[in-house]
Amino acid sequence: MIERQEDLLDELKKCEQWEKSQSGLWFWEKLGRLPFKLLDKFTPVFLQKKIGIILDELGQFIQSGGRYLSPVSSLKSYYPKMGIEGLADVAPLPIIQMDEAVTKLTTNRKRLATFQGATTGIGGILTISIDIPLLLGMQLKTLQDIAICYGYNPNDKKERIYIVKILQFVSSDIVGKKAILQQLSLIDSPDEEAKREVISELQGWREVIFTYRDQIGWKKLFQMIPVAGLLFGAFINRSAVNDMAEAGMMLYRKRRIKERLSMMAES
Repeated sequence: MIERQEDLLDELKKCEQWEKSQSGLWFWEKLGRLPFKLLDKFTPVFLQKKIGIILDELGQFIQSGGRYLSPVSSLKSYYPKMGIEGLADVAPLPIIQMDEAVTKLTTNRKRLATFQGATTGIGGILTISIDIPLLLGMQLKTLQDIAICYGYNPNDKKERIYIVKILQFVSSDIVGKKAILQQLSLIDSPDEEAKREVISELQGWREVIFTYRDQIGWKKLFQMIPVAGLLFGAFINRSAVNDMAEAGMMLYRKRRIKERLSMMAES
């Protein structure tokens, strides 16, 4: 099915409307640091160190993907019975088919996040310390798989930078979101200086992750209650993965749509 320019423009408009909808910020999100001040105070040292080690892996993720890197061979599970062998086969697919693959992926990951949140929520303050890096890992894997579904290769360092910027986008305030959207729009720019600017913005990647941790702090507050944390953990993790997947889907589909519109304009 060949997509018309009018259809792509309509889809691009939907992506831009979604971006505008991200300008809201709940006032209590500013209180995100408070529960984690308590968490830092009462969490055993060995768990604190474990969290630090896992957070440090983000640097390895940017460089090589680390243990979170998704194989491109997983494409076959996203596009069954379509004879898809590689990313080159995905790139020309209609946007609607890419969206369907991501929707199925998101549904599966939300189920897994629900189970994970419930499991780690049982133990209260001790298991929440483990839940944070596990949730981060799931979100990274989900964003990588979304990239693959839209025909982008997470083996490419540029794509891993793009993924971390999406992670930063979801965790940012209004001003931050606007700045990150501007940076993301330059990722495919032919201007090498513009690309370097995006990469240089990532030099404080540890700050990105601690901002992420603090941003979900207030949401995790009730998960610190043993047993009752099961319900809160399930809901919170499902919501977190859903928000990250929604951002990944909208930003990657916008990128793909703009590439196609650019190709149409050139031809």
